[in-house]
Amino acid sequence: MKLSMDFLPVCKEDLIKRNISELDFIVVTGDAYVDHPSFGAAVIGRVLEAQGFTVGIIAQPNWKNLDDFKKLGKPAKAFLVTSGNIDSMVNHYTSAKRRRRDDLYSPGGKSGYRPDRALIVYCNKIREAYKDAPIIVGGIEASLRRFAHYDYWDDSVRRGILLDCRADLLVYGMGEKTIVQIADMLRYGGNIKNLTNIRGTMYLAKNIDGLKDYVEVPSYEEVSTDKKAYGVSFKLESAEQDPISGKMLIQKHGNEYLVQNPPQFPLTVEEMDDYYSIPYRREIHPMYEGLGGIPALQEVKFSITSHRGCYGSCSFCALTFHQGRIIQNRSADSVVDEAKLLTSLKDFKGYIHDVGGPTANFRHRACKIQEQRGACKSRQCMFPNPCKNLIIDHSEYLGVLRRVRKLSGVKKVFIRSGIRYDYLLYDKSEEFFKELCEHHISGQLKVAPEHVSDKVLRQMGKPTKEVYDKFTKKYFDINKKLNKKQYLVPYLMSSHPGSDLNAAIELALYIKEMGYTPEQVQDFYPTPGSLSTTIYYTGFNPLTGEKVYVPKTQEEKDMQRALLQYKVPENYKLVREALIKAGRQDLIGSGKHCLIPSSPPKKTKGRKV
Repeated sequence: MKLSMDFLPVCKEDLIKRNISELDFIVVTGDAYVDHPSFGAAVIGRVLEAQGFTVGIIAQPNWKNLDDFKKLGKPAKAFLVTSGNIDSMVNHYTSAKRRRRDDLYSPGGKSGYRPDRALIVYCNKIREAYKDAPIIVGGIEASLRRFAHYDYWDDSVRRGILLDCRADLLVYGMGEKTIVQIADMLRYGGNIKNLTNIRGTMYLAKNIDGLKDYVEVPSYEEVSTDKKAYGVSFKLESAEQDPISGKMLIQKHGNEYLVQNPPQFPLTVEEMDDYYSIPYRREIHPMYEGLGGIPALQEVKFSITSHRGCYGSCSFCALTFHQGRIIQNRSADSVVDEAKLLTSLKDFKGYIHDVGGPTANFRHRACKIQEQRGACKSRQCMFPNPCKNLIIDHSEYLGVLRRVRKLSGVKKVFIRSGIRYDYLLYDKSEEFFKELCEHHISGQLKVAPEHVSDKVLRQMGKPTKEVYDKFTKKYFDINKKLNKKQYLVPYLMSSHPGSDLNAAIELALYIKEMGYTPEQVQDFYPTPGSLSTTIYYTGFNPLTGEKVYVPKTQEEKDMQRALLQYKVPENYKLVREALIKAGRQDLIGSGKHCLIPSSPPKKTKGRKV
């Protein structure tokens, strides 16, 4: 695998050097150009290049005129448009809808390099520049907004994004296999208007008379005015996202139909290995020299993606709607080969930051049934209890880690992509748990219980507090046997649907019992595509029909967050107001059980909510 290869062309001069008169594809992305397998634009570009196509990249174009959109000319096959690795609205705004000052995917980590709703803006600019140019959209923003969806920033239901960006095709999910199939069709003279039967794609149709075996969900007009219809739509959409059992989905928007073909089939181990064997520069493009680098590269530069997909199905995570519930993994040899490659990089210091995926210890499919029938529609693999068919086994993953950490030049292999602690706890063998504590933690392990109130955890799709308590006990017992003093850092979430002030107080008391003050607390963020966002908007769980309390005012959200950081002096007033509002004045005073004293403490340096 050579690293001396060129970056993909970004300007006319690059085309001249390569003797390219016309590019086949041009990738337009809202992220800076980083040639690394963790950046979607680079992946799609390199995959197409490996198939013999010429590909250029327009990174973070100036959307206030057409110059940047024209600088590589009109592609022979299509423009491929993505807003980047993160939805542009999530990238720009906090959960309190405040504008962020930073952007980790931009030069120097500064914001302002991409517009709000970047996918729509870019596509409209391309249409201005080249009226008849084929446009294919993909990436997380396209994928999670593909149907009519609640938009937190507008506080309303928006149309499926194809209606606004007017692209010819939308690729949802992880797009390598899909884009290669599209490209091959175009290579042999196919017209993009006729590419209506490719898995993992979505398109607009004027009529659906010739279509068969589909599920029609409530129309945009229905879901935008009727919350019950919105819930029905989400439930139907969720049920058909399996590549083996999923059917075509249709949603009417005015006099047009959004048509979603069934999901793309999972990549085989061989296909995953092939895609990850494609060489990358693993660097930022030289055009960013002197601009402070691209911060997002630092965390992933020495990390390895060993698999994708997740069957954990946390309600607030849209991953099942994007990558799916079926695990797709690389072979152990492929992972080890990449680790060897990392050791050869000039700035490698001996530390591999991660070997994992969305959930690090989900390295294989949940059960044998998934391979023949797909993921179950009527039950989850892990919630509320692990399915009897679930294969709980860390041995293969442990074998991979052992091989990587034995490589010459490797000092330490960390696991940072998240451990599903309940799955770890259910493993009858303690071998992986012991080696995790002994070899793969840097003084602390980050886990995500998120909450302790059972009514909140039920809406989150997370295990009960009792399971987390059992895990923490076992974690500290193992570390004691290893003579190691290592800590647990729990990720906690405030204001999730189901959480009222009493639930937040319950969590605050648990934090007090732990003797731990979290430095960071995540407010629930209603992002497109998740079950929790649907509950937030509708006020009920569409999968169960259960009515759910939803904290919506900024005042209550601030109170819930302050309660989880009750020791911070600047939060005293909010915590006091919350306790009084909940009728829990018994927690104000000097008693051991109290959260705050009767009088405000003297101000010291602290983290304000």
